[in-house]
Amino acid sequence: MTSASVRYIVRALAAVTILLGCGVAYAHGIAGEDQAFLLRATGPHIGPYVYLGAKHMVTGYDHLLFLAGVIFFLYRLKDVALYVTLFAVGHSTTLLLGVLAGWHVDAFLVDAVIGLSVVYKAFENIGGFRRLGFEPSTRAAVLFFGFFHGLGLATKLQDLALSKDGLVTNMISFNVGVEIGQLLALGLMLIAFNLWRRSGAFFRYAFAGNVALMAAGFVLAGFQLTGFFAA
Repeated sequence: MTSASVRYIVRALAAVTILLGCGVAYAHGIAGEDQAFLLRATGPHIGPYVYLGAKHMVTGYDHLLFLAGVIFFLYRLKDVALYVTLFAVGHSTTLLLGVLAGWHVDAFLVDAVIGLSVVYKAFENIGGFRRLGFEPSTRAAVLFFGFFHGLGLATKLQDLALSKDGLVTNMISFNVGVEIGQLLALGLMLIAFNLWRRSGAFFRYAFAGNVALMAAGFVLAGFQLTGFFAA
């Protein structure tokens, strides 16, 4: 590894740590006017819930970091569609079941697993499992971690004690919004990745980029585990 690559990794790790350290507590949070609306709303509110779902996904950098890891080395749209669909099936399932069935799990632990999902995917991207002589199924892993990402969304909605009146309609609407937000974010990420790949610098910095993703995942998981043990 060249000295330039080392400097790039150090700068990337520093930037990721600062950014996540400033805002990690809000990775799944719903606050301000959005929270006030959810607390007072009764009955079906399709439009607002679609909007809130889309907003939550677009601003949920833990989800976006995992998606970035998933598509990092995917070049064909059909492969992107397959893995994003698996992720969507996973988080849609636990988002809906978590809220509608009243599953109660510790939000800190769920969010810690979400952070580790970023670590897992980045480690896989740099060939870590291959070096260990073990190659787990990428498809199964994306679906598996998708369940935790959906459960993370569900825990934050459960904290708000949503009205039972219109809950099914509202949760379906929220999930539709999450998928819309995911598609919007995915489109922007694909554009960014394509530009990066055409620049000629992609393969020089792909390893460093995934190391930065791993660092971000560890920071996310570390903050959440600290919150769990301090609670």
